[in-house]
Amino acid sequence: MKKYRLFGVISAVCIALSILYSFVGVSQTSAPRVQLTTNPPLEQILPFEAEAKKPQSPVTLTLQAVNAAGKPLENALISLEILTPPRNFWLTTDFPIVEQTKLLQMKAAAPDGKLEIQQILPIRGNYQLRVNVSPMVANAFATYEQTLNLKVRENPVKYKYFVVVAAVLLSVGLLGGWVIGGQEELREGEIAPQSVRLLLSALTVVAIVTLLFINISAEVAEAHGSGHSNTTEDRAPSVQKSQQLEVRLDGDKNATVGKLANLALQVKDSVTGQPIKDVALQVKAIALEHNLTVFAYKGISDPQGKLTWQEQFFDGSPHKVEVEVTPLPGANRQFPAMKVAQEIEVEGIAPPIYIRLIGLFYFTAFVGIGMAMGLLIQHQRKPQAKAN
Repeated sequence: MKKYRLFGVISAVCIALSILYSFVGVSQTSAPRVQLTTNPPLEQILPFEAEAKKPQSPVTLTLQAVNAAGKPLENALISLEILTPPRNFWLTTDFPIVEQTKLLQMKAAAPDGKLEIQQILPIRGNYQLRVNVSPMVANAFATYEQTLNLKVRENPVKYKYFVVVAAVLLSVGLLGGWVIGGQEELREGEIAPQSVRLLLSALTVVAIVTLLFINISAEVAEAHGSGHSNTTEDRAPSVQKSQQLEVRLDGDKNATVGKLANLALQVKDSVTGQPIKDVALQVKAIALEHNLTVFAYKGISDPQGKLTWQEQFFDGSPHKVEVEVTPLPGANRQFPAMKVAQEIEVEGIAPPIYIRLIGLFYFTAFVGIGMAMGLLIQHQRKPQAKAN
């Protein structure tokens, strides 16, 4: 009888474990997701560097939507938002106005579930890529969202520059502390020895020149971004017509650093007005000052023959947006490649005054630390000198 009871207990335990395992298996079933790959690899990505000596190229970001089984989703619409890293009050980047803003927002058709863009990443830090995947055909699959993180490290050259500047400022402060700490007697009517007064005067001049340099540099940068002519302000939208086909590029002709500019492309039959959707698109946004491609996309138009996107031009200089339209292989309508383009004036924004003051604070702090070190060294030397 005991054997039967033992057998019953073991059977019940096995059944319970089987049920538990089935629940665990269901909970661990893979869900639809978005896979992100970059070129160059993530560890080699560096932020944009103004006036760089070496040619810079945008980063290729490839988003692949897959189902629960890991297979690419077909006939998908992919919406993408790229958010720049959050602000850091004490450690600002080269483009503080760009921090905690949207860099790009677009929605594109992805027949094979893949969206590939090229984008210059302007600053260091942790970027967020918010992706929404929905079906082009109703109820083909469930819509889902995913947030991906992309961390861009600082350019190592910046650390070398920082070490050199910090060493120079510490040396200046150390020399000043050494001179001040070495003075023992005052002449009648003096509040400080002449060498000390000269040193303090020199430090004051250096601080004033540094502050002027920071402010003038910011003003020059702002004038550089907003001083271009606004001849594009009254220009008609860029349009090309050929073989009863119309390609129109509309959007903002003036943009501001830190804000998104609206852009839209429409491909349609110029006679009937019906949208043409079996076309391939190649989009480029080029910073004209350096002839640098800051954004690129190759894909197709949506079922309405459109491509709309919003883009931030982080460099306060004129840009040009180019779109080349070609027929897809096997399309019913074949035509020669058509290109439309539009220039965009970009207004640069000077960094806030508090950011300039933070820079001055760091300069002053390094000098002050060096001066304290010099005073401390002289203070320790004096008792030894008296003892001798």
